[in-house]
Amino acid sequence: MPYLGSEDAVTELKRALCNPHVQADRPRYRNVIQRLIRMSDLDRWGQAEVLGFLLRYRPRSEEELFDILNLLDSFLKSGSPSVVMAATKLFLILAQEFPRVQTDVLVRVKGPLLAACSSDSRELCFAALCHVRQILRSLPGHFGGHYKKFFCSYSEPHFIKLQKVEVLCELVNDENAQQVLEELKGYCTDVSADLAQAAIFAIGGIAKTYTEQCVQILTELLRLRQEHITSAVVQTFRDLVWLCPQCVEAVCQALPNCEENIQDSEGKQALIWLLGVHGEKIPNAPYVLEDFVENVKAETFPAVKMELLTALLRLFLSRPAECQDTLGRLLYYCIEEEKDMAVRDRGLFYYRLLLAGIDKVKRILCSPKSDPSLGLLEDQTECPVNSWASDFNTLMPVYGKTRWAAIAPYQPTEPQAPNAPRAAAFASPGSPTSEKSEEVPQPQPDSEALLLVSPGQLTAEQFERSWLSLEVAYQQVLPWPGPVHPETFQAALQVVNIQAIAVSKPGAQPWKAYLGASDDTGCLFLTELLLETENSQMQISVKQSEARAEALGGFVSMLKTVLGTVAGIKS
Repeated sequence: MPYLGSEDAVTELKRALCNPHVQADRPRYRNVIQRLIRMSDLDRWGQAEVLGFLLRYRPRSEEELFDILNLLDSFLKSGSPSVVMAATKLFLILAQEFPRVQTDVLVRVKGPLLAACSSDSRELCFAALCHVRQILRSLPGHFGGHYKKFFCSYSEPHFIKLQKVEVLCELVNDENAQQVLEELKGYCTDVSADLAQAAIFAIGGIAKTYTEQCVQILTELLRLRQEHITSAVVQTFRDLVWLCPQCVEAVCQALPNCEENIQDSEGKQALIWLLGVHGEKIPNAPYVLEDFVENVKAETFPAVKMELLTALLRLFLSRPAECQDTLGRLLYYCIEEEKDMAVRDRGLFYYRLLLAGIDKVKRILCSPKSDPSLGLLEDQTECPVNSWASDFNTLMPVYGKTRWAAIAPYQPTEPQAPNAPRAAAFASPGSPTSEKSEEVPQPQPDSEALLLVSPGQLTAEQFERSWLSLEVAYQQVLPWPGPVHPETFQAALQVVNIQAIAVSKPGAQPWKAYLGASDDTGCLFLTELLLETENSQMQISVKQSEARAEALGGFVSMLKTVLGTVAGIKS
C-alpha cells in the first residue's frame, strides 16, 4: 500500500475491512488485519483509531487470537496514553475467555496509568483516576504498593482531590493503614468543606476494618467544633454503630455538646437517631431532644421533625419519666399545628400506637440497634473484568453508569463508513450478536461506494429550511410491492447512516418519508419518498447541497440498495 496520511490510511483500511469480498476470503482478511496492525506510518491518532476499529474483529481460533495479541504488544508500551488505553481495551475484549491474560495486561499498564494520574493535564488525570477505581473493582490490591501516588497536593483542583480520596479508601491494608489515615486526617481540615467531609466519610469507610484507630481520629475532629466537620462525623458515627457495635460506647461518650455545632438536615437527623437509639447510654439525651422540641416550630426540614418523633418515642420506652412531657408536647404540635401532612400523619400514627399499648409500641419500634452483617452486604465483591471491559476507555467510568445512560443517547454518533460492520458483523457463529443481526437483513453496499457519515441530529426545521432553498437534483419512480413497515425501514436506513427526519404512519395515503444524510466532505443529501399505494409506485426526489454528480450517483445507488432490501422483507 502506498504511503498515505494517517487519516487517509485509516479510511482506506476501514474500507478494506468492510468489503464483504475480503471478509469472505479468510486468509486475505487476516492479512489485512496484520497489515493494519503493522502500519508504521500511522501517527498516534491513527494508532488509537485503528485499535478502536479492531474491536469489531473476532478471531476464529485461539492461535489467531494470540497472534494478534503478540502483534499488538508494542502498543501497550506507547508513549501516548490514548494509544495505551485503546490497546488495553482491545486486549481485555479479545481475551475475554482468558482472565489470566486480562490480569497480566492490567499489571503491565499500571505504570502508564500511574503516570497519567500525575499528569499536568487535569482532564487526563481525572479520567485516569476514574479508570483506576474501575480496575480496583476487580483487582482490589492492584495499586496498593503505590498508595502515595494518590496523596493530594495543594495545587490540585477540588475534583481530582475527591477522586484520590476515594481511591485511597480502597487501597488501605495492614501495611499502610496508619499512613493513609494520617493523610486523610489532614484533608479533614481542608478549606473546602466538600473535601473535608469526603475525607471524614472515607475514614468512616475504613473504620469497618480499623475501628479503634478511626474512631479515635473522628473523636478528635469533634473537638474542632466546626459545623461541617461535626455534621460529617456524626453522620459517620450513625452508620458506624450499625456495622460495628463494639464502638457504641466510644461514640456515646463523644456525642455530648455536638448539637451546638450542627445546622444542616443530614447532621441533625443523624444526631437525633443516635440519641433515640442509644439514648440510655447518653446522660443528657432527653434534654438535647427537648431542646429540639422547643425549637420545632422554627425547624424547616420535615425529615428532621419525623426523625425527632421516632427518636423521642424510642427514648420514652427506656427513660419514660424524663421524656413523657416532652413527647406529649411534640405529639400535640404535630397533630394540631403542623402543616406538613407527612409529619402530621406520623404523629397521628404514633399517638394511636400508644393508645394500643406499650407492648405494641415496643414490638414495632424496638428493632435491633446494630447489624454487623450489613457490612458484608455493603462490601463490594470482586467483579470479573468482563463486566466492565466494554466500558473501559469510554466516558462511562467518568460519569458513572446511571448518568452515562441518561447522557449517551444525546451524544453525536461517531462518523463511520456506510458498510462499517456493527458488533455483530465480525462475531463468531452462534454468538448472541450474530443471531440478533439475522432479524433484519442489512444492505451491503460495494466497498467503493460513497462514504456517508451521520449528519448528527438534523432537526425538522433545518431540513425544511434546506429543502425549500434547494432544487431537485434527481427524481425517479420505482415499482413498490406493498405497504412500508416503518421499524424495518428505519433500521435499514440506520445501517448506512441515513437519518429519518419524518415518516408517515403505516397505512397513510399517500405515505411519505423525509430523509437526511451527509458524506465525509460535508455534502448534504435531502430525500423525499412518496408512495402511492394504489399505483404501487415509490417516487424518489433527492436534493443536494453541492452539485457533485459522482456523489449524487453514489448516494442514489446506496438508497436504492436500501429500498430494494426493505422491499424484499416479509412482515
